[in-house]
Amino acid sequence: MGIAQILLLVLGAILVNNVIFAQFLGICPYLGVSKKLDTALGMGFAVTFVMTLAVAVTWPIYYFVLNPATSFFNAFMPPDAVPDLTYLATLSFILVIASLVQLVEIVLRKVAKPLFDALGIYLPLITTNCAILGMALLSIQKEYNYPISLVFAFGSALGFILAIVIFAGIRERVELMDVPKAMQGVPIALVIAGIVAMAFMGFAGLGG
Repeated sequence: MGIAQILLLVLGAILVNNVIFAQFLGICPYLGVSKKLDTALGMGFAVTFVMTLAVAVTWPIYYFVLNPATSFFNAFMPPDAVPDLTYLATLSFILVIASLVQLVEIVLRKVAKPLFDALGIYLPLITTNCAILGMALLSIQKEYNYPISLVFAFGSALGFILAIVIFAGIRERVELMDVPKAMQGVPIALVIAGIVAMAFMGFAGLGG
């Protein structure tokens, strides 16, 4: 894959196949940690770190542990009795992601305590962020090689940052406006999310 194709892959992951608006993954932190711009940016960087590193670890696990283990059993057992250990991919990937999130928590608690406190419960919830697990599984399903898988994960993470930062910036501005009482809080946030999603739909033509 050449430089042009790599750039198209990154742009596609950011705009056309955005992890939130096209893949519909990571909606929980997108709505829950987007009230303040700085908090949203912190969450975006944390997700970027975990998502990229998760793919960097899970790809070798799949191709160098689960697949070879299946082939190993295939050499000694009848074909109908060979266990396909690749079904353990989801479980093993979740364990890797949980470990990486613990690492992020420890680092943030030490070097960025205000951000750690602002993220609150949503930081450990990165473990169950389906966007991270989704990118790890998609890189396998799409049969990307190792470098391209990392590029795909990083581009998807940038798309997550772009979406949550835009959403947080709009929500901060809306907080300064005279919003009808019935629309304050979650209702106006959902309306904004819908408008931003429709705006991103305009990039769909770039995939053609």
